[in-house]
Amino acid sequence: MPDIAASRKFIDLIYQSSSGWANWNPPIEIKVGDYGKIDKQSGQLDVEGNIYDPGFQTSLNSQGLKINLSECQPQTGGVDDDMITASLGVKQVDFSVNPDVSLLNLATASLKAEFHFQEGKRGAVLVMHKPQQEFIPLGKMLTLVHKATELHDKYLVTSRFTCPGYCIYLSDTSGEKIALALTASAPIPAAVGLTAGGTASMDWWTNARAAFLRKAVDKAGQYRYTPLYTLKYRRNHWAQRLFRGGEEEEEEIVTEDHLWPNCTPPWQLLDEDGIEEVWEDTDEEFARRSAVEGVLPFA
Repeated sequence: MPDIAASRKFIDLIYQSSSGWANWNPPIEIKVGDYGKIDKQSGQLDVEGNIYDPGFQTSLNSQGLKINLSECQPQTGGVDDDMITASLGVKQVDFSVNPDVSLLNLATASLKAEFHFQEGKRGAVLVMHKPQQEFIPLGKMLTLVHKATELHDKYLVTSRFTCPGYCIYLSDTSGEKIALALTASAPIPAAVGLTAGGTASMDWWTNARAAFLRKAVDKAGQYRYTPLYTLKYRRNHWAQRLFRGGEEEEEEIVTEDHLWPNCTPPWQLLDEDGIEEVWEDTDEEFARRSAVEGVLPFA
Protein backbone atom coordinates (compact mmCIF):
# COMPACT_ATOMS: atom_id res chain seq x y z
CA MET A 1 0.00 0.00 0.00
CA PRO A 2 1.66 3.27 -1.07
CA ASP A 3 2.17 5.88 1.63
CA ILE A 4 0.00 8.39 -0.23
CA ALA A 5 -2.92 5.92 -0.22
CA ALA A 6 -2.31 5.11 3.45
CA SER A 7 -2.52 8.83 4.23
CA ARG A 8 -5.92 9.17 2.54
CA LYS A 9 -7.25 5.96 4.11
CA PHE A 10 -6.16 7.03 7.60
CA ILE A 11 -7.72 10.49 7.21
CA ASP A 12 -10.94 8.94 5.93
CA LEU A 13 -11.23 6.46 8.81
CA ILE A 14 -10.58 9.07 11.50
CA TYR A 15 -13.06 11.45 9.86
CA GLN A 16 -15.82 8.80 9.96
CA SER A 17 -15.51 8.45 13.74
CA SER A 18 -14.71 12.02 14.77
CA SER A 19 -15.52 14.47 11.92
CA GLY A 20 -11.99 15.78 12.54
CA TRP A 21 -9.32 15.99 9.86
CA ALA A 22 -6.24 13.95 10.71
CA ASN A 23 -2.72 15.05 9.90
CA TRP A 24 -0.71 12.11 8.51
CA ASN A 25 2.48 14.05 9.30
CA PRO A 26 1.89 15.66 12.72
CA PRO A 27 5.35 17.32 12.84
CA ILE A 28 4.18 19.47 9.90
CA GLU A 29 2.42 22.34 11.64
CA ILE A 30 -1.16 23.20 10.74
CA LYS A 31 -2.22 26.58 12.13
CA VAL A 32 -5.65 27.92 13.00
CA GLY A 33 -6.57 30.23 10.12
CA ASP A 34 -4.70 28.25 7.45
CA TYR A 35 -6.62 27.96 4.18
CA GLY A 36 -6.10 26.13 0.93
CA LYS A 37 -7.17 23.11 -1.08
CA ILE A 38 -7.21 19.39 -0.33
CA ASP A 39 -4.85 17.13 -2.23
CA LYS A 40 -7.38 14.52 -3.35
CA GLN A 41 -4.76 11.78 -3.62
CA SER A 42 -3.22 12.12 -0.13
CA GLY A 43 -6.05 13.91 1.70
CA GLN A 44 -3.60 16.47 3.06
CA LEU A 45 -4.36 20.20 3.11
CA ASP A 46 -2.18 22.21 0.73
CA VAL A 47 -1.88 25.46 2.67
CA GLU A 48 -1.99 28.62 0.54
CA GLY A 49 -2.09 31.22 3.30
CA ASN A 50 -3.44 32.19 6.71
CA ILE A 51 -6.16 34.68 7.56
CA TYR A 52 -4.02 36.05 10.42
CA ASP A 53 -1.15 36.97 8.11
CA PRO A 54 -0.64 40.77 7.82
CA GLY A 55 -1.11 40.57 4.06
CA PHE A 56 -4.58 39.08 4.51
CA GLN A 57 -5.61 41.99 6.74
CA THR A 58 -4.35 44.41 4.10
CA SER A 59 -6.41 42.60 1.47
CA LEU A 60 -9.53 42.75 3.67
CA ASN A 61 -9.10 46.51 4.00
CA SER A 62 -8.76 46.95 0.24
CA GLN A 63 -11.93 44.91 -0.28
CA GLY A 64 -13.87 47.13 2.12
CA LEU A 65 -14.38 44.38 4.69
CA LYS A 66 -14.44 46.08 8.06
CA ILE A 67 -12.87 43.68 10.52
CA ASN A 68 -9.76 43.94 12.64
CA LEU A 69 -8.30 40.44 12.86
CA SER A 70 -5.99 41.47 15.69
CA GLU A 71 -9.10 41.68 17.89
CA CYS A 72 -10.27 38.18 16.88
CA GLN A 73 -7.17 36.12 17.61
CA PRO A 74 -7.48 32.34 18.19
CA GLN A 75 -8.39 31.27 21.70
CA THR A 76 -6.70 28.43 23.57
CA GLY A 77 -8.49 25.88 25.74
CA GLY A 78 -7.16 23.96 28.71
CA VAL A 79 -4.92 20.92 28.55
CA ASP A 80 -6.99 17.75 28.21
CA ASP A 81 -6.30 14.24 29.40
CA ASP A 82 -4.77 11.87 26.89
CA MET A 83 -7.13 11.61 23.93
CA ILE A 84 -7.69 8.42 21.93
CA THR A 85 -9.62 8.37 18.65
CA ALA A 86 -10.26 5.01 16.98
CA SER A 87 -12.09 4.27 13.75
CA LEU A 88 -15.35 2.35 13.61
CA GLY A 89 -14.92 -1.36 14.28
CA VAL A 90 -11.79 -0.93 16.42
CA LYS A 91 -12.27 -2.13 20.00
CA GLN A 92 -10.27 -0.66 22.85
CA VAL A 93 -9.86 -3.20 25.65
CA ASP A 94 -8.09 -3.32 29.00
CA PHE A 95 -4.33 -3.46 28.73
CA SER A 96 -3.19 -7.03 29.39
CA VAL A 97 0.32 -7.86 30.56
CA ASN A 98 1.65 -10.84 28.62
CA PRO A 99 5.11 -12.39 28.14
CA ASP A 100 5.91 -9.86 25.40
CA VAL A 101 5.60 -6.93 27.78
CA SER A 102 6.38 -8.48 31.14
CA LEU A 103 9.73 -6.67 31.41
CA LEU A 104 8.27 -3.22 30.99
CA ASN A 105 7.91 -0.92 33.95
CA LEU A 106 4.28 -0.15 33.20
CA ALA A 107 3.61 1.20 36.67
CA THR A 108 5.06 4.54 35.53
CA ALA A 109 3.23 4.59 32.20
CA SER A 110 0.97 7.64 31.89
CA LEU A 111 -1.03 5.93 29.16
CA LYS A 112 -1.73 2.26 28.41
CA ALA A 113 -4.09 0.95 25.74
CA GLU A 114 -4.80 -2.17 23.74
CA PHE A 115 -6.75 -2.37 20.50
CA HIS A 116 -8.39 -5.21 18.58
CA PHE A 117 -8.93 -4.67 14.85
CA GLN A 118 -11.65 -6.25 12.75
CA GLU A 119 -10.50 -8.98 10.38
CA GLY A 120 -10.87 -8.04 6.73
CA LYS A 121 -10.92 -4.30 7.52
CA ARG A 122 -8.26 -1.72 8.10
CA GLY A 123 -8.54 0.32 11.27
CA ALA A 124 -7.03 3.57 12.45
CA VAL A 125 -5.94 4.79 15.88
CA LEU A 126 -4.86 8.30 16.81
CA VAL A 127 -3.49 8.94 20.31
CA MET A 128 -2.59 12.41 21.61
CA HIS A 129 -0.73 12.98 24.88
CA LYS A 130 -2.08 15.96 26.85
CA PRO A 131 -3.66 17.71 23.83
CA GLN A 132 -4.67 21.35 23.84
CA GLN A 133 -7.23 22.90 21.51
CA GLU A 134 -6.90 26.25 19.77
CA PHE A 135 -9.86 27.72 17.88
CA ILE A 136 -11.35 30.73 16.13
CA PRO A 137 -13.78 32.41 18.54
CA LEU A 138 -17.47 32.38 17.70
CA GLY A 139 -19.03 35.61 16.52
CA LYS A 140 -19.18 37.57 13.30
CA MET A 141 -15.61 36.95 12.20
CA LEU A 142 -16.23 33.93 9.98
CA THR A 143 -19.26 35.65 8.46
CA LEU A 144 -17.16 38.64 7.45
CA VAL A 145 -14.07 36.82 6.17
CA HIS A 146 -16.39 34.58 4.15
CA LYS A 147 -16.61 37.47 1.68
CA ALA A 148 -12.84 37.62 1.13
CA THR A 149 -11.89 36.72 -2.44
CA GLU A 150 -8.89 34.68 -1.23
CA LEU A 151 -11.23 32.18 0.44
CA HIS A 152 -13.44 31.47 -2.57
CA ASP A 153 -13.53 27.68 -3.10
CA LYS A 154 -11.12 27.10 -0.22
CA TYR A 155 -11.02 25.09 2.99
CA LEU A 156 -10.32 26.83 6.31
CA VAL A 157 -8.81 25.48 9.53
CA THR A 158 -11.03 26.74 12.36
CA SER A 159 -9.53 24.73 15.23
CA ARG A 160 -6.67 22.37 15.93
CA PHE A 161 -5.26 20.06 18.59
CA THR A 162 -1.58 20.28 19.41
CA CYS A 163 0.32 18.00 21.77
CA PRO A 164 3.83 17.09 22.96
CA GLY A 165 3.41 13.44 21.98
CA TYR A 166 1.38 11.39 19.52
CA CYS A 167 1.03 7.89 18.12
CA ILE A 168 -0.87 7.10 14.92
CA TYR A 169 -1.42 3.67 13.46
CA LEU A 170 -3.11 2.22 10.37
CA SER A 171 -3.64 -1.54 10.64
CA ASP A 172 -3.57 -4.23 8.00
CA THR A 173 -6.59 -6.50 7.40
CA SER A 174 -5.44 -9.54 9.40
CA GLY A 175 -7.49 -8.76 12.50
CA GLU A 176 -4.41 -7.92 14.56
CA LYS A 177 -4.18 -6.91 18.19
CA ILE A 178 -1.77 -4.24 19.33
CA ALA A 179 -0.80 -2.62 22.62
CA LEU A 180 0.89 0.69 23.30
CA ALA A 181 2.12 2.60 26.31
CA LEU A 182 3.73 5.94 27.03
CA THR A 183 6.40 5.05 29.57
CA ALA A 184 8.41 7.26 31.86
CA SER A 185 11.63 5.58 30.75
CA ALA A 186 12.58 3.90 27.50
CA PRO A 187 11.49 0.22 27.72
CA ILE A 188 13.59 -2.82 26.93
CA PRO A 189 11.87 -5.02 24.33
CA ALA A 190 11.15 -8.46 25.69
CA ALA A 191 10.72 -10.18 22.34
CA VAL A 192 11.97 -9.89 18.81
CA GLY A 193 9.88 -7.47 16.77
CA LEU A 194 8.97 -5.07 19.56
CA THR A 195 9.84 -1.44 19.02
CA ALA A 196 11.21 0.91 21.62
CA GLY A 197 12.09 4.57 21.77
CA GLY A 198 15.42 6.14 22.62
CA THR A 199 17.05 6.72 25.95
CA ALA A 200 14.96 9.73 26.90
CA SER A 201 12.84 9.87 30.04
CA MET A 202 9.54 9.44 28.19
CA ASP A 203 8.82 7.44 25.05
CA TRP A 204 6.29 5.26 23.27
CA TRP A 205 6.36 1.50 23.39
CA THR A 206 4.21 -0.64 21.11
CA ASN A 207 4.20 -4.17 19.76
CA ALA A 208 2.65 -3.04 16.45
CA ARG A 209 4.64 -4.41 13.52
CA ALA A 210 2.93 -2.84 10.51
CA ALA A 211 4.66 -0.26 8.35
CA PHE A 212 2.09 2.46 8.97
CA LEU A 213 3.10 3.38 12.52
CA ARG A 214 4.19 6.90 13.43
CA LYS A 215 5.00 8.16 16.90
CA ALA A 216 6.99 10.85 18.63
CA VAL A 217 7.44 12.62 21.96
CA ASP A 218 9.00 16.03 22.37
CA LYS A 219 11.60 15.59 25.09
CA ALA A 220 11.12 19.16 26.31
CA GLY A 221 7.33 18.82 26.43
CA GLN A 222 6.78 21.40 23.70
CA TYR A 223 3.44 21.42 21.86
CA ARG A 224 4.99 20.94 18.43
CA TYR A 225 2.73 18.29 16.88
CA THR A 226 -0.63 18.84 15.15
CA PRO A 227 -2.34 15.44 14.75
CA LEU A 228 -5.95 16.63 14.37
CA TYR A 229 -7.79 19.75 13.23
CA THR A 230 -11.21 20.99 12.12
CA LEU A 231 -11.58 21.81 8.45
CA LYS A 232 -14.50 23.75 7.02
CA TYR A 233 -15.27 24.73 3.45
CA ARG A 234 -16.62 27.98 2.13
CA ARG A 235 -20.18 27.60 0.89
CA ASN A 236 -21.45 30.16 -1.57
CA HIS A 237 -23.94 32.43 0.15
CA TRP A 238 -27.38 32.77 -1.25
CA ALA A 239 -30.42 34.68 -0.04
CA GLN A 240 -33.56 32.69 -0.52
CA ARG A 241 -37.20 33.53 0.11
CA LEU A 242 -39.90 30.90 0.01
CA PHE A 243 -43.36 31.39 -1.42
CA ARG A 244 -46.36 29.34 -0.29
CA GLY A 245 -49.90 30.05 -1.32
CA GLY A 246 -48.84 33.37 -2.84
CA GLU A 247 -47.39 34.62 0.47
CA GLU A 248 -43.74 35.49 0.92
CA GLU A 249 -42.10 33.89 3.94
CA GLU A 250 -39.29 35.38 6.00
CA GLU A 251 -35.74 35.09 4.70
CA GLU A 252 -33.74 32.27 6.22
CA ILE A 253 -31.27 33.38 8.88
CA VAL A 254 -27.73 32.67 7.69
CA THR A 255 -25.29 31.55 10.40
CA GLU A 256 -21.59 30.75 10.42
CA ASP A 257 -22.47 27.06 10.19
CA HIS A 258 -24.43 27.76 6.99
CA LEU A 259 -21.51 29.64 5.46
CA TRP A 260 -18.77 27.33 6.78
CA PRO A 261 -20.06 23.73 7.10
CA ASN A 262 -17.70 20.95 8.11
CA CYS A 263 -15.55 19.57 5.34
CA THR A 264 -16.54 16.24 3.84
CA PRO A 265 -13.94 14.06 2.08
CA PRO A 266 -13.75 14.96 -1.63
CA TRP A 267 -13.60 11.33 -2.73
CA GLN A 268 -15.96 8.41 -3.11
CA LEU A 269 -15.93 5.45 -0.71
CA LEU A 270 -12.47 3.93 -0.35
CA ASP A 271 -11.57 0.25 -0.40
CA GLU A 272 -9.18 -1.26 2.15
CA ASP A 273 -6.17 -0.08 0.13
CA GLY A 274 -7.34 3.53 0.01
CA ILE A 275 -8.52 3.34 -3.61
CA GLU A 276 -11.82 4.94 -4.61
CA GLU A 277 -14.53 2.41 -5.37
CA VAL A 278 -16.25 2.71 -8.74
CA TRP A 279 -20.00 3.29 -8.49
CA GLU A 280 -22.26 2.62 -11.44
CA ASP A 281 -25.32 3.97 -9.63
CA THR A 282 -25.65 7.62 -10.65
CA ASP A 283 -28.33 8.44 -8.08
CA GLU A 284 -26.95 11.57 -6.40
CA GLU A 285 -28.78 10.81 -3.18
CA PHE A 286 -26.47 7.87 -2.52
CA ALA A 287 -23.27 9.21 -4.04
CA ARG A 288 -20.71 10.54 -1.64
CA ARG A 289 -19.70 14.05 -2.65
CA SER A 290 -19.08 17.53 -1.32
CA ALA A 291 -22.03 19.87 -0.83
CA VAL A 292 -20.35 22.29 -3.19
CA GLU A 293 -20.05 19.98 -6.18
CA GLY A 294 -18.96 21.78 -9.28
CA VAL A 295 -16.56 24.00 -7.36
CA LEU A 296 -14.75 21.40 -5.26
CA PRO A 297 -11.73 23.00 -3.60
CA PHE A 298 -9.23 20.17 -4.01
CA ALA A 299 -6.08 19.98 -6.00
